[in-house]
Amino acid sequence: MTRAAATSVAFFDVDETLVATKSLLDFWDYWVTRQDGPAGTGSRPHDPQLRTAQPTPPATTSTAAAGPRDRSRLNRDYYRRYTGTPLSLLRAAARDWYALYRRGERAFVTAGLHALARHRALGHEIVLVSGSLRPVVDAVAADLGATAVQCAEQAVTDDGLLTGEIDRPMIGQAKADAVVAHLAERGARAGDCHAYGDHDSDLPMLRSVGHPVVIGGAPALRHEAARLGWTTLPGDTGPHPGCRPWLPADRPVPPQATGRIRPP
Repeated sequence: MTRAAATSVAFFDVDETLVATKSLLDFWDYWVTRQDGPAGTGSRPHDPQLRTAQPTPPATTSTAAAGPRDRSRLNRDYYRRYTGTPLSLLRAAARDWYALYRRGERAFVTAGLHALARHRALGHEIVLVSGSLRPVVDAVAADLGATAVQCAEQAVTDDGLLTGEIDRPMIGQAKADAVVAHLAERGARAGDCHAYGDHDSDLPMLRSVGHPVVIGGAPALRHEAARLGWTTLPGDTGPHPGCRPWLPADRPVPPQATGRIRPP
């Protein structure tokens, strides 16, 4: 048997496929409180060297009426809100946010977690593909046992500050491109692999593998799944199975998590 025939990869969208929230927006709310909230709420005092974003709600990157170009623009605008923030501070905040978030009674999409656990038990590689911040996705990946992450990469200066720019929004076709590149790197056949998503923008990713699965999902996405004979799973939410205090230091960081993109 060739390596390609033996390799199976399961790709998972994150927001509302594994975690029951829009993590970009949920983390933003936490970030604003951490930076600007009153003492005693887990906030940190202002650092004069930080040039963090103004504490106004970012435009959602999941607006149903927004086309791919609009969603990509909104996604880039979101990342620019962290311009001047030390990457180390963002990573620490993301770990703290997730440690708090994962204790919620309805923090996870039950079918997504069960599917991921089944793939892990079968020895499949687990890859998270998300438009969310890498520090946030890394925290989810470390907890759930994903072995790799495909997401937008934030540009960092030589002294460790975020420039506010990313390489490309991990939305729509970009997700499919990331899947195809990952399969080529692993020597895996698309027909042997799986993908899970909940949003219309996940369609290119779902179409790029042999076993696409829709979890929850908008009516238009479920209609497409029914037309193509794809598996659909419910989007019911619940707690992390056997939820226990999470210690980030006990978990390995997925590959590429420490990489940087230098500004042009």
